[in-house]
Amino acid sequence: MDLKALHYFTQVVDAGGFAKASRNVFLTQPALSKAIKALEEELDMVLLERGKRGTQIKLTAAGELVYRHAELLMSQRQSMLSELDALRNLTGGTLKLGLAPLGSAELFAPVIAKFRQQYPKVEMQLLVRGGIEQTLALQKGEIELATGIIEFGGEFDGLRIRNDPMVVVVPKTHALAGCTELQLKDLQSLSQVMFEPEYALYELILDACDKAGFIPAEITRVSHADFGIALVAAGTGIMVLPQIIAERYRVDAVVNVPLAANDLRWELSLFWRKQQNLSFAAKAMIELIKQQLEQTAAP
Repeated sequence: MDLKALHYFTQVVDAGGFAKASRNVFLTQPALSKAIKALEEELDMVLLERGKRGTQIKLTAAGELVYRHAELLMSQRQSMLSELDALRNLTGGTLKLGLAPLGSAELFAPVIAKFRQQYPKVEMQLLVRGGIEQTLALQKGEIELATGIIEFGGEFDGLRIRNDPMVVVVPKTHALAGCTELQLKDLQSLSQVMFEPEYALYELILDACDKAGFIPAEITRVSHADFGIALVAAGTGIMVLPQIIAERYRVDAVVNVPLAANDLRWELSLFWRKQQNLSFAAKAMIELIKQQLEQTAAP
């Protein structure tokens, strides 16, 4: 059923006749009459009782029913168009963004604040989870954009946000504290403080250790970098972290020794599913992040 025909029908009823309605919808009276007649034929019901020329039309029982539903459809159509316009102009809608626990405060808080300033009417839902949980949430459609450590391939596309060196956090009193650089093989016999397995960094470090020829013998798992560094300061073990994170939570009782770049680096990305049609809000966030990257790269 053509919505345009239903719109013409409601206009005829509201105007009380074809003459006035034809002026309101910018259609000739014969063309308008033909459209209503076609609607009646499609429904196989008479909707309007047409009196003598100049008299007001009257609704039949079927006409009253169609008019009631047509008004609802027209209202819903207008509501849909208004919401689509809000999405298009970013005066409404929702952005669902997954954030990695590591690095989000340093790298994404400023751009999120800028997004809120530019698009205050877009609702933001932020999911702070480990990389594995974020990937699952993305696949389920629970979020549109995610941040974390990931290899782009057949399913995902995105932006490389950061490529940082790694450091080994050791107590100041440790024998390795005075080294200018460490390799992963130097950590072979040492206890390590590491993140929980749902963090992508956990697998990243384990894989790198495996390539270096060993598996950490004793691991203490944590969920927060500051607590992990506190454990290092207390003598629980050493901790491999991205430099930007280690510096943020650094305490006096530890030192950050650079890790050889060819052993391990930290690459944080913003990513999304290739086959997903991103919302206008998600596209706007991507553009803001691109601008931030360009400003950071500028000399």
